[in-house]
Amino acid sequence: MPAIDNASDKARDGRAVYLVDGTRTPFLKVRGKPGPFTPVDLAVQCGRPLLLRQRFAPRAIDQVVLGCVNVLGTEMNPARVAALRLGLGEAVPAFTVQINCGSGMQSIDTAWGLIRNGERELVLAGGAESLSHAPLQLHPRAVSWLAELRQARTLKERAKLLGRLRPGLFKPVVALQQGLTDPVAGLNMGETAEVLAHLFRVTREEADTYAVESHQRLARAHEEGFLAQEVPPAIAPDGTLYAQDDGVRPDSSPQSLARLRPVFERPYGQVTAGNSSQVSDGASWVLLASDTAVQRHGLKPLARLVDSHWAGLDPEIMGLAPVAAVAGLLRRRELALDAIDLWELNEAFAAQVLACLKAMADADFCRQALGLEQALGQLDRRRLNIDGGAISLGHPVGASGTRIVLHLAYALRRTEQRLGIATQCIGGGQSGALLIENPEAGR
Repeated sequence: MPAIDNASDKARDGRAVYLVDGTRTPFLKVRGKPGPFTPVDLAVQCGRPLLLRQRFAPRAIDQVVLGCVNVLGTEMNPARVAALRLGLGEAVPAFTVQINCGSGMQSIDTAWGLIRNGERELVLAGGAESLSHAPLQLHPRAVSWLAELRQARTLKERAKLLGRLRPGLFKPVVALQQGLTDPVAGLNMGETAEVLAHLFRVTREEADTYAVESHQRLARAHEEGFLAQEVPPAIAPDGTLYAQDDGVRPDSSPQSLARLRPVFERPYGQVTAGNSSQVSDGASWVLLASDTAVQRHGLKPLARLVDSHWAGLDPEIMGLAPVAAVAGLLRRRELALDAIDLWELNEAFAAQVLACLKAMADADFCRQALGLEQALGQLDRRRLNIDGGAISLGHPVGASGTRIVLHLAYALRRTEQRLGIATQCIGGGQSGALLIENPEAGR
């Protein structure tokens, strides 16, 4: 395996940056009504136990970056609100980033750059999303009607407007549903997954089988206690304790999933509620530190951040973007696909994940779309999402990028493996990929 030398990385990439710790909340499935936590509530729930177990005071943190897509009007710039509620102090700057599903990963990459360039020493980076609190909006026609009513000056004008009033005018528009539809391609995210299933011949049976594996792997991780340090319990305002992800279905089977109807392309589509990511609430934080901060506070790195790469392609095939991001990352680091020990590829849809795997192994696709001389290679599924993914535990969009990087770091440490890549597709036709290293491997 090609060596990744620390000294040469520092010369090329700036200061070394370490992921020293991190937590996430249990991911809670959205069940048709606002959940117990707002985005900031979630960020605070997983931030408190993380900070309590550190050897330094919270005010030692000198920057906060948080990914969040559906920001509530009562929590504008949730990074700042969460930082203050966590007791980091008024002097610590905090800002929120948004790149759809990649927001949590972007927060890590942004924080990494601040440390690498010498601007910061210790940064709290993460993502938070409460999709159950996504707002309901008025239709533009209703907004126009209300504006005219406010501007009406006479009783006659008001009466005329009231005569035009129809109950359907105020039927709410679900903002989340709008947000999951690409404004350029005109396709929602599920429809883009159907495009990939068609292009790469992903069958319904393959998608359902993959979904079952995701549930089984997460159920095993819960049973074996693999997530204990990563996922402290969350306590709702009413005292309800949430100890683990509540969307996992260990009794799922290909037979039970086969009975579900396609959601987007009836009757022959491959994408169903059972083989898609769950709509969920959740948050995750990681602590990133420089060499100086590691020494000063006596920290033990969980992982070293090695490199990152971002890529884009046609929004209609947005789910393939991880292949482009991974290809760019491996090419720059002169690494082969099989040099990577563990992978986290966010499970937006089973068909999308499987299409990415088929694209990596397709020489024609890699030549035509990526400019490679040959296929990237066949990714061993035993190395991929070893403890399940968004199909079984949920996809709170602003938090998922942080979660997959954090879990990859824990998984590398647990399995005593060295290199890992976390990647994900991003609505709009983009992707990010992060390469991390377990500094304890081989010692």
